[in-house]
Amino acid sequence: MEFLIPSDELLPFVTALIISGLIAGYLAGAFGIGSGAVLVPVFYQMYTQLGVDDAVRMHICVGTSLAIIIPTSIRSYFSHVKRGNVDQELLKSWIFAVPLGVAAASLISTYLSGAGLRVIFVIVAIIVGIRLLFAKESWRLGDDLPKNPGKTLVGAGIGFLSTFMGIGGGVMNNTFMTLYGRPLHQAVSTSAGLGVLISIPGTIGYLIAGYLADIDRGILPAFSIGYVNLLTVVFIIPLTIIGVPFGVRSAHALSKRQLEIAFGMFMLFVAGRFTYSLLT
Repeated sequence: MEFLIPSDELLPFVTALIISGLIAGYLAGAFGIGSGAVLVPVFYQMYTQLGVDDAVRMHICVGTSLAIIIPTSIRSYFSHVKRGNVDQELLKSWIFAVPLGVAAASLISTYLSGAGLRVIFVIVAIIVGIRLLFAKESWRLGDDLPKNPGKTLVGAGIGFLSTFMGIGGGVMNNTFMTLYGRPLHQAVSTSAGLGVLISIPGTIGYLIAGYLADIDRGILPAFSIGYVNLLTVVFIIPLTIIGVPFGVRSAHALSKRQLEIAFGMFMLFVAGRFTYSLLT
């Protein structure tokens, strides 16, 4: 297939990509979300307009998003480390559990339809968005994070679900940590590091999944290796990296409640967009 768009649509298309890349980087720094929550729906719309087959469209969106998250999460993580707000002990305890969940999801994604991936995205986004919008201090599961094996299972679960969504795990880790009494700012900072644990094995997983899938190779867009489109990765990564530091500054300038409301509204918006795509 041709990876082209009409010349009269080229400028608006490139402009949308630039704006999306900058916003994605900003959100990665502000919320520790690894930028995937904004990039996946943007990519889905983009690949729809480009005529990418529905059988692989969502898979390409997710795999490409995970590849872009790698440098974004690394930069976001080190920016937060400088501010001393990352829970390094939690990340160390998840160093094997999270990639294990990622590997399992990458394998299963080979057999999931694009609609199935979108349904998972919508369900998680709605749950997290509602929880943040109506969050109260009394909503606690405990005063500190659970011990193993519970903590390990949570890490594997976050890696598992995040890989289906093409995100860096921040949407779930922020909820997990705050429900156990940790400050949202610390959760956001730690989520940046979690994005590294998810994005690297996740990208490798979708590269392999694209080769294992029983599909016609001709329906993959040009410049794709497996379920990762290299052209999109190369174009978007510099823009997301530029936006990260601005998001980090905002995260430490806003109050906890302001962060919760902003993040919750964003997740419900994303859920609504994908629900619309499922119904049309």
